[in-house]
Amino acid sequence: MLILIIIFGLIIDRLTKIWAINVLSGVSEITIIKNFFSFLYIENKGAAFGIFQNKTVFLTIITVIIMIGIVYYIVRYKPRNIFVNVALSLIISGALGNLIDRIYYRYVVDFISLHYKEVYYFPVFNVADIMVVLGTIILVFCLLREDKNGN
Repeated sequence: MLILIIIFGLIIDRLTKIWAINVLSGVSEITIIKNFFSFLYIENKGAAFGIFQNKTVFLTIITVIIMIGIVYYIVRYKPRNIFVNVALSLIISGALGNLIDRIYYRYVVDFISLHYKEVYYFPVFNVADIMVVLGTIILVFCLLREDKNGN
C-alpha cells in the first residue's frame, strides 16, 4: 500500500506540474474564485515560504537525507498503524515530487495561489506541498494520540 500511495501521489503531482508548465507559464493568472483562489505559475528556487532561495544543492541533500530516514524507519520498525503508514507515504511522495523538480528544472513548480483580495497572499504551492503538509498533520495527530493513550 505504501508504494501505491507514493506512486499515485507522484503521478498526480507530475501531471499537475506538467499542466501548470504548459498552461500557466505564459499566463499571468487564472482566477478560479475571485479574490480567493487562482492558479499562478511560479518557479520556486527555495523552500517553503521562500526560505533558502537558490540553495538547490542544500535542499536536495536535506530532502534525500529525510527520505532515507523515513524509509529506514519504515523498514526497521514496520509501523502497523495504517495512518502512520499513509502519513509517511504522503511525505515521501511529496518530497520526491519536489526533489524531481529541483533536480530536473533546478526549481520547484508552484501554481496554487490562495489569497484574500489584495490584502493577504499565502505563498504559492503545489500538490507535492499539500501531500507533505497533510502527511505531517496526520503523523502529528497519530503521535499525539499515541502519547495521550500512553502507548
